[in-house]
This record gives sequence, C-alpha cells and structure tokens, in this order.
Amino acid sequence: MDHRRLGRTGLMVSELCLGCMTFGRELDEEGSREIIARFLKAGGDFIDTADVYEQGASEEIVGRAIKGVREDVVLATKVRFPMGDGPNDVGLSRKHIVAGCEASLRRLGTDYIDLYQVHAWDAVTPLEETLSALTDLVRQGKVRYVGVSNFTGWQLMKALYVSELNGFERFVSLQPQYSLVERNIEREVLPACREEGVGVIPWGPLGGGFLSGKYRRGEEPPEDSRIAGAPDEFEEAWTKRSVERNWQVLRPDLTELAPPPGERNSPHHRRQTHGATGGQSRGRGLGAERRAGCETLEGERHRRRLPLPLYPGDAAGLAPGAFDRLTAWIATASTCA
Repeated sequence: MDHRRLGRTGLMVSELCLGCMTFGRELDEEGSREIIARFLKAGGDFIDTADVYEQGASEEIVGRAIKGVREDVVLATKVRFPMGDGPNDVGLSRKHIVAGCEASLRRLGTDYIDLYQVHAWDAVTPLEETLSALTDLVRQGKVRYVGVSNFTGWQLMKALYVSELNGFERFVSLQPQYSLVERNIEREVLPACREEGVGVIPWGPLGGGFLSGKYRRGEEPPEDSRIAGAPDEFEEAWTKRSVERNWQVLRPDLTELAPPPGERNSPHHRRQTHGATGGQSRGRGLGAERRAGCETLEGERHRRRLPLPLYPGDAAGLAPGAFDRLTAWIATASTCA
C-alpha cells in the first residue's frame, strides 16, 4: 500500500485509512479485530476512531487490537460530542477537550494520540479556548497533530487564522463527507484545503452504502442494510438517498452492470474486482482517504473493491472514456470507507 504525507506535515500515512465507526455496534470485537489485522497485513497503518463511537467501545476495541504494534500505527481519534449527561460532557471547551483526551488515552491503551480531531464545529466555545487547549495537549506530548472534521470552508479558514494570529497549533487535516452523491465540499472546502495545505480524509465515500450496487430504483432497500435502518434525520436515510439526483449518478448503464446480490462473490466478480484499482490515478494533495470498517475488508472481498458497481471487464458497454473518467474521479475523491 502506498503512503503519502498528511497535508503539509512530514507525517506519512497509508493512502487508505481504516474507519472504525461501526466497531462495537454493527460489528463485534472479533470481527473488528479481524478487519484491523487484515488492514495492517495489507500495508495500512492509518486507523481512525472517535470517543463517541459506541460511547468509547470502538476506541477500546482498537486499543486492544493494536497492542504490540502501536508504534507502527498512525492512530487518530476525535472529541466533541456528548460522552455523558453533564453540561460539560459535550463541546470543545478546555474542560471537555482535556477530559476527553485523557479518557481516550485510557481506552486506547496508549500514552499519545497521533491525530486528535475536533469532531464538529462548536458555536458556543471561543476558538481561542479550543485551540489553546489543543496546543497544550501537543506541548505536553499527549497529541502529535490536530485536525478537524465536518467543518465548512469559512470555519476552517477562521480556525487557521486564529491559530496563526495567536501562535496556536494549526489544524493539519479535515475529515469531511465526500462521495459521488455528496460533493458539496468541492465548491469551497476543497479549494480552501488545497490553498492552505490541509490534508483531506473523506468519510462516507460509498454514500452510506448507496453506491455499493445493492440498491435499485423503485425497490425498498434490503432490510438488513444500513440505509434501511437509518433514521430520517441521518444523511444516509433512504428518503434522502433515494432521490432523482442520486439515481442519475447511478445511471441505468451503470446499475445494470452491478452483479445481482447472489452473484457478488462469484468467481467472475472476484476476478473482475481483484484488478480494479490497478490503473487508478493518484489524487492531488487530498491526503489519505477513508472507508468505514465494515465496507473495507469484508470477507474475501477486502482491499480491491471499487466503490461503484462497475468493473473493468464491463467498460466496453460505456461511452468512450467514461470508465477512465469514473475511475480517475474515484481515485481522487474516495478510493477507499
């Protein structure tokens, strides 16, 4: 697996980052540890979790799984969302950040975090307080780098300005949602990241599973799928995913190429997907890319699966150059989950 620098830092990370949001929730510890072991064996070393993922269960699983190989892993986690019922158990105040970091270190079984990310914007706490607390954690040796998740363009630029103005640690990466059905960051966020040298770690590149090939226009989602169980307020809810704009992404000439559910693990399917990533172009300064754990190394289909129901052997049925354009976009935007 190739490695690249995270933003403008000297830190090298595997170009695929293993997202662990489903660990302890949709996937038990045994399955989670198997995924981590396969990821490491494949050459990956960038693992991302958060304190709020199953109220710390994901961090605990990750910590136990990487025991003995901690120094070979670039470990990322996050802070921001509620971890209790108290008024200070949420947000980006100095109190919550420091307490959150200490708790994450205990759950992960480590004495430092490689990349500590604020999970979302906090409109209540002054940026100076948040950045000052994060800077102290870096200077204490508990955190190596700091990053953000789910920031808009203006929020990111304001944070970078406050850091420069006050000599605080600078955010080195951004983790936004990005996929063929969620491309809003292309307008302002990605240009800002390129201009400022901020690494990008996309989450949800399969659109919560919508781009996996198992959904059909006019049909209800499979009962055991993530989208079927998503509440209406979630981004991947069926009412939000099953709209005409998204079906246009999965054009008829593409959805017809997707193998039926019972044939996705056929020899033909495995043969086609095995070589699917070989010719993809590299992204331009976007940093490492992320795929949710359950969508990354599932069964014997790990490492090589395209995030679209499209395979090289089927490219003859597309318009000239269509396959090349699609695979180049995927490699740049969301190669990996």
